[in-house]
Amino acid sequence: MLAVYPTARGFGWACFDGPFTLFESGLHSVSKDKNAACLRKIEGLLERLKPETLVLEAFDKGSSLRSGRIRRLSLSIVTLAADQGLELAVFTKADVQAAFAGVGARTRHEIALAIGRHLPGLAYRTPKDRKNGDSEDKRLSIFNAAALVLTHYHFGSLGLLEALRDAA
Repeated sequence: MLAVYPTARGFGWACFDGPFTLFESGLHSVSKDKNAACLRKIEGLLERLKPETLVLEAFDKGSSLRSGRIRRLSLSIVTLAADQGLELAVFTKADVQAAFAGVGARTRHEIALAIGRHLPGLAYRTPKDRKNGDSEDKRLSIFNAAALVLTHYHFGSLGLLEALRDAA
């Protein structure tokens, strides 16, 4: 499972083999022709990693404050995933917060700290807390991507438990 989290600078990504098994993650920065450059890099990741599912954060105007460029990039990523026959999962920021509420994490930074505590492969990349006026640490996009994958597993397991309960 691969999650991609587009940003103004490029995108962060995280690939998992299972619910708590981080396979690989990274950060890609681009400066020119950002959407085309990001799509090329994402296409390369899809070819190399061969995920079954691609996970994104909701990017529609109703549930997100993402810029127009990020919305256009996200739509292009959805098209790329469909062209490659991938399952697509999209979660809102509220979905992510709900998935992490059980560990007392609500903000993106608190969620990143929780992920860093449970995934040793990301612990060293955990961003420092922002001070007033500081820009967001670019590494946070990796944790945002990881949070999307973990949210997918969280809601998937809840659905499985509900189906088992209904069948009983």
